[in-house]
Amino acid sequence: MPTPEMERRVNRRLDELYERHVDEHENEVVEYYDPEAPEEEKESFGVSLVSAADGMTFETGEHDVPFPLQSISKAFVYGMALEDCGRESVLKKVGVEPSGEAFNSIEFDERANRPHNPMVNAGALATTSLVLEGDEPEKCMERILTALRKYSGNDALDVNEELLAAQFEDTDRNRAIAYLMRSHGMIEGDVEAILELYLRQCSVFVTTHDLGMMASTLANGGVNPETGERALEGRYVRDLLSVLYTCGMYDAAGQWAYEVGIPAKSGVSGGIMAIVPGKLGIAVYSPGLDEYGNSVRGIKVCEEISERLGLHVFANEAEDILLGTAKERR
Repeated sequence: MPTPEMERRVNRRLDELYERHVDEHENEVVEYYDPEAPEEEKESFGVSLVSAADGMTFETGEHDVPFPLQSISKAFVYGMALEDCGRESVLKKVGVEPSGEAFNSIEFDERANRPHNPMVNAGALATTSLVLEGDEPEKCMERILTALRKYSGNDALDVNEELLAAQFEDTDRNRAIAYLMRSHGMIEGDVEAILELYLRQCSVFVTTHDLGMMASTLANGGVNPETGERALEGRYVRDLLSVLYTCGMYDAAGQWAYEVGIPAKSGVSGGIMAIVPGKLGIAVYSPGLDEYGNSVRGIKVCEEISERLGLHVFANEAEDILLGTAKERR
């Protein structure tokens, strides 16, 4: 258990990390999820680190600013599909290979007649259809919310209806993908119901505090380290983290695996969730996006944290978060 002095050191170093990045990287921003948002919202920047051992949380910046999960929700619904249908049944409907294409591309694995992976829109529509199968959309959304609340420990998580309405007005591409998938037998059932459920899960608002706890739950084998409640069966956590490692960062997943080297998922609202299995959950929010749709500050922060703490799966040295000294891994 960290002493008060240790906690102060960690908080100080996290604040220093925030200060290093808060006024940098503006020239790297290509777009914002909401170009019409007020400037103060565009400049929001929060970081949360949550221990997988006990849920201890260290935070800096605007860690209490809510933002929509967007594509980060795909990770949790994929986990639900694995629990509902089993590994082999899910693999028949959606693969686990990086697509090399944009998240909203109309591209499929033609040999297997399925989307490439569950982290692109086509794959997420497939996993959403599996979770919805045989259920009413309203009841299914309640199941999704229940799962998200278990991950986060926040029973107030809910759908933002205003965002949902806006997304319905701008979903022609997803609708086209879904109907094309049904025409090829990749999904079954009511396309509009599947699409609505998909947009609803994307419209759930979280903070980096919530998202850090969700990441920490995955790092803790699917059990929320603060509440002790299981959010995902342990046997499926490995499958989920494997997909996040190779496919979680849109078509920049290879660069992420090379530079950062831990499972992660991003969303176009500017959030990034990263998982260090057995150790740590990381959440960053900053709305300025790069050309791939990933948070510019979020990428830079995660790169620095990974390098300084030796978190990359293939790293040989780790820096002590408290003392700043390098330690060779044995």
